[in-house]
Amino acid sequence: MSLNEVRVQDIKQTTASAVKTTALSILIALSFCHLLNDLVQSLLPSIYPILKKSFHLNFAQVGFITLTFQVTASVLQPLIGLYTDKRPMPYSLVIGMGFTMAGLTLAAFAPNYPLLLVAAVVIGMGSAVFHPESSRMARFASGGKHGLAQSLFQVGGNTGSSLGPLFAACAVASTGQRSLALFAPLALLGMAVLANVASWYTKHPAVVNPPADKPAAVFPNLSKKRVAFSVSILLALIFSKYVYLASLTSYYTFYLIHKFHISVQDAQIHLFVFLAAVAVGTFTGGPVGDRVGRKYVIWASILGILPLTLVLPYVGLMWTGILTVLIGFILASAFSAILVFAQELMPGRVGLISGLFFGFAFGVAGTGAGVLGVMADHLGITAVYKICSYLPAIGLLAALLPSVERKSSKC
Repeated sequence: MSLNEVRVQDIKQTTASAVKTTALSILIALSFCHLLNDLVQSLLPSIYPILKKSFHLNFAQVGFITLTFQVTASVLQPLIGLYTDKRPMPYSLVIGMGFTMAGLTLAAFAPNYPLLLVAAVVIGMGSAVFHPESSRMARFASGGKHGLAQSLFQVGGNTGSSLGPLFAACAVASTGQRSLALFAPLALLGMAVLANVASWYTKHPAVVNPPADKPAAVFPNLSKKRVAFSVSILLALIFSKYVYLASLTSYYTFYLIHKFHISVQDAQIHLFVFLAAVAVGTFTGGPVGDRVGRKYVIWASILGILPLTLVLPYVGLMWTGILTVLIGFILASAFSAILVFAQELMPGRVGLISGLFFGFAFGVAGTGAGVLGVMADHLGITAVYKICSYLPAIGLLAALLPSVERKSSKC
């Protein structure tokens, strides 16, 4: 071995050692920034009643704000992920958080409806830049425990989304639209943390982005056609998961008030408990998938809740609360397993897969919420839950996924 080869080997070993000791701090930093990003983004929907009254909007115009944000994020995320797979841009995370801050500030001071839509586009651009690249970084910082890394990253976003309405209730709802600007420093904090993460990334190119080494294939014998088919199945499972989640996150309080005649405050408490269960389930699914195999987690998470969803529309208030907690916990555990499974199907395309799946999830959730709202207007809110109860049956498609799984904690 030549002197240069020895030096390169020493550099790789030193870098690998550094990554091992700093990976957890990087994953926590990414999860924290995911929390800040999704918290800030969730503030805009939280003040829709204020915006509706201030700008004399109808429900269709309010819905179009959400649609504008969701479509922007859905379309751009896979494109950005594809680009950063070829040309990693760690500091783009700082730019993405900057877009989010700019969009929030514009929404705070927008004097008319068209500028509100522009603000939604800018916030969507921030989401599109942040999610694929940060998810790719989380995988590289995982030390091989990809499910754990994605779960830790994703739970930050779930926590931020659930905290957004609480923050809005405390500050924005009482003082109005311009109070959104008070939360801009949270985005600035995220930008500072992400700058440090990007700095770490650029110091470890031999490990996180080896230029000559092709990533090892987990499914080396699959044809491109079978890979594409498997990715399509995973997207169908995402559809099932996020449409059902949309029925709960968007209409659960209306369902409880309509069926059980409880107060708005009590309904909000039930929703918060459900969202907490989702957050815990999100964190649990990845590590379990690392140990027992992702296909088993996917199967149990999607199809496993079918008996619970079928029973839900016919039980009383107590069992409704219990069942929705179980459904939220079990169903939320699927996303990390699905995402890592897809990344293993297409090694070297981590950014593309992350962007595609995050973007598709955004689009499905937004579209699903709109369609379910129309159904609720025409059929009633209870009928919506009866129809949605069959969505987890799509989990049967998991049987068609490739079965080359490794039972190892070192996945």
